[in-house]
Amino acid sequence: MSTRDKVISIIAEQAVLEPSDVTTESTLDELGIDSLGLVECIFAIEETFDISVPFNANAPSESDFDISTVASIVDGIERLRAEQS
Repeated sequence: MSTRDKVISIIAEQAVLEPSDVTTESTLDELGIDSLGLVECIFAIEETFDISVPFNANAPSESDFDISTVASIVDGIERLRAEQS
């Protein structure tokens, strides 16, 4: 399973949607994911990919991790995995 497919699966589960309802252009807001759901997504991503996501839930706009779209989350994960290997 690709990074993109894993991320879509995690986000779909948090949003209680089918993975087919989640596109790479989707924003978390559009999918109905609130701040608590976002934190749950980050935890699931960290566990799934064995990475540490530099994200501060209290100041999301100041984080080095772009959560604006599903695609930006996938890009961020791939960048973190490359840095950690």
